[in-house]
Amino acid sequence: MQRREMLAGSAALLGLSMFPCGSLAAAPRNQRKLLYFTRSVEYEHSVVSPGDGGLSHSERILRQLGEQAGFAVEATIDGRVFDGDLDRYDALVFYSCGNMFQPSVREAPPMSAEGRRRLLDAVAAGKPLVALHSACYWGRDADPDDPYVAMVGAEFAAHGAQQNAAMKVVAPEFPGASSLGSYFHLVDEWYAMKNFADNLHVILVQDTAGMEGAMYQRPPFPATWARMHERGRVFFSSMGHREDVWTNRIFQQVLLGGIAWALGNVDADVTPNINQVTPQAEQLPA
Repeated sequence: MQRREMLAGSAALLGLSMFPCGSLAAAPRNQRKLLYFTRSVEYEHSVVSPGDGGLSHSERILRQLGEQAGFAVEATIDGRVFDGDLDRYDALVFYSCGNMFQPSVREAPPMSAEGRRRLLDAVAAGKPLVALHSACYWGRDADPDDPYVAMVGAEFAAHGAQQNAAMKVVAPEFPGASSLGSYFHLVDEWYAMKNFADNLHVILVQDTAGMEGAMYQRPPFPATWARMHERGRVFFSSMGHREDVWTNRIFQQVLLGGIAWALGNVDADVTPNINQVTPQAEQLPA
């Protein structure tokens, strides 16, 4: 499949025009606006580090996808954004890393306790959330019952060396997943996850067979899912560490499908299936 064909299909998923949207200042009134939050504590992934023109690699790709699919992107590492008017945004996209109360890699202002409360309340009230890769990590001392972890649907446990691994597609009817086949393979930094919510509608399963690293010596577990957090639609994928993953049509298709569902442009059956497709998800290595 060629890139433009993939984007056309993604735009159809989003229910939006394929025509370029031009500058954000001239955006159509019905264009959706996404907040892309990439504040990093302890470690900043290269895909969210500023590059040419001040844009990170992931922000540049997300903006390109938005130009084709009809959404605008506002990126920030400033935790104070959650003290402001979140109604300005149609959805929140997180590629954060670590405890947002702590000092960040680039000395960005932290999230306040009130800001986090407003974030949690906004999503519970219906604000869509798309969380990627390290957005499942609130810090080494995160409580399994932490409300942020509960909102995302699971938390980071560990990762091994980057490697080629298989993803099993268990919800092909979900937007963006219908053309992926039963399995696909990618090279990425794969997260081992734990403390899964019991209402996950799992889309992609990490097939751990043959993976190298002690943290992967366990039964298959969820890697991409959708769930309802009270009234809010939450989509998470553990993919997205590497630059070439962001330019990969499979990742872009999965991401745009998740955005489409989160925004409510398309509906999907998100009945929990975690116990059926990954019955031993919580079985960690000894």
